[in-house]
Amino acid sequence: MFFKFSTKKTLRSGTLLSTLLILLLFLLGSYSGSKQKELINNKQKGRPNILLIVADDLGYSDIGCYGGEIKTPQLDKLASEGVRMTSFYTTARCCPSRAAILTGLYPHRAGLGHMIRNLNQPGYMGRISDDAITIAQVLQSAGYRTFMSGKWHVGTNDPTKYGFEEYFGTLASAQTYWDPNRFIRKPEGRELRTYKEGEFYGTNAITDYALDFLQKGRETPDKPWFLYLAYNSPHFPLQAPKSAIKKYAETYKSGWDKIREQRNKKMKDLGIIPKETLLTPRSEYWDWAESEPGINPAWADVPEDRQKDLARRMSIFAAMVDVMDQNIGRVVADLKQKGELNNTLIIFISDNGACAEWDPYGFDISTGPNNILYKGEQIETMGSPGTFHSAGSGWANASNTPWKLYKHFTYEGGISSPLIAHWPAGLNRSGAIDDRPGHLVDLMPTVLAAAGVSYPSEFEGRKTIPEAGKSILPLLQGNPVENRILYFEHEGNRAIRDGKWKLTALHGKDWELYDLQKDRTELNNLAGKYPDIVSRLDGLWNIWAKENYVTPLPTDYQMPYLPKQ
Repeated sequence: MFFKFSTKKTLRSGTLLSTLLILLLFLLGSYSGSKQKELINNKQKGRPNILLIVADDLGYSDIGCYGGEIKTPQLDKLASEGVRMTSFYTTARCCPSRAAILTGLYPHRAGLGHMIRNLNQPGYMGRISDDAITIAQVLQSAGYRTFMSGKWHVGTNDPTKYGFEEYFGTLASAQTYWDPNRFIRKPEGRELRTYKEGEFYGTNAITDYALDFLQKGRETPDKPWFLYLAYNSPHFPLQAPKSAIKKYAETYKSGWDKIREQRNKKMKDLGIIPKETLLTPRSEYWDWAESEPGINPAWADVPEDRQKDLARRMSIFAAMVDVMDQNIGRVVADLKQKGELNNTLIIFISDNGACAEWDPYGFDISTGPNNILYKGEQIETMGSPGTFHSAGSGWANASNTPWKLYKHFTYEGGISSPLIAHWPAGLNRSGAIDDRPGHLVDLMPTVLAAAGVSYPSEFEGRKTIPEAGKSILPLLQGNPVENRILYFEHEGNRAIRDGKWKLTALHGKDWELYDLQKDRTELNNLAGKYPDIVSRLDGLWNIWAKENYVTPLPTDYQMPYLPKQ
């Protein structure tokens, strides 16, 4: 009896202790959860989180809220709740643009005036200069958690040496979206996600890791975070899931002329461009190493079998943008679910205009003068693993509607980018469209201003290079801003914008002058009418070029696609 009684008593005591322990853990958990929520709420009242999203080779009018027929509901919603800039500028090429984004400097001043080859000139070292500091380094030193997922492409091999705690992505362009072995994880030794056979797709994976990094950032809820989300999409090779491509199977059979007309009309309806804007003629293109340009043909003049091939190429491009938009939606949904969306500054841009490389039919296998005409059942294989395509100059011309030319060039088609800014707690503008100009060099000072962080005069014992950009936060908030002069150069193509005036030129050609207030499509060259303005702007451009290591221009860019000078 005693033994049984003692056992029951012991069991009852154990049950009571277990219950008390569970209750205590529950209360502690509730307190911890409440404390974490309180910390998050307190943080939300202070410095914002920063999410900088960069698309690769996305044209000015590709996304829905800028006039495109591609389905981008996530970006469209951010635009409807935030601000769209219609005169935001890039550097015309991926590597220089990324240098400008990261450092707030003109790319030549940061050492990366061209691509990642050392041309043995200070502005063309093929990598970010050791004298430059990055946006991540400054924010990290100010108490931000800093993460990057996506394309690096600034000539060095480890983003975590430049202020980022965690990194996943590609150091240069993606050679395939289907192979996880083409993507890397830093720092060394970090655990990699595992994907089943056939499950991996680069755009999805970049987002998977981005969400992992955000979760890691939430381990310190008293600290805000900065995430640089740099998608490879829609840069070639054109590759996308078949289900996404199928959505656009019929869309582009009407051809680039019809698409350009439709976009031009929609852009006017949306208020992206003025009602009086004239659609440019079909643009010139420069084939591989050719010095004389061709002209994109009328769609009606393209042979029928070639039309089918080209329509498929653009349907893959559209699918890539569509999938990117879906993944941006995943990130936004996560922020909303975690209560962070209200005080997160989201900025979305492209690194340059759409890519025309190298002719109206595009290329295959690898970048170069290689084209395969896909016919019949072969068309269905396009975009799948093992394939490699580009869209070509005809579709790039459509992507940049209504502007002329493309990536590489300093006409509007090469340097104009959509910019969407969304920050409910900090902008207080919903659906606004602003036509005042800004530049990639402005992103770093804008982010620092939003974060309440000063650009340092010294960093880790060395003097810093003064920023080239200015904060466009007042502009995004709808406040007055001073006029500023913006400068451009890539491969000898050059430009300067001062208010309504823009001076631009092709490599080795004379300056052309345009009044962007009346003629942003650059159809009416006024250089002969206003020689004094040409002379003044030319002088300013030359001063800037000398101070920023742009000139002397290289005599050999070591690129086979460029004609010999």
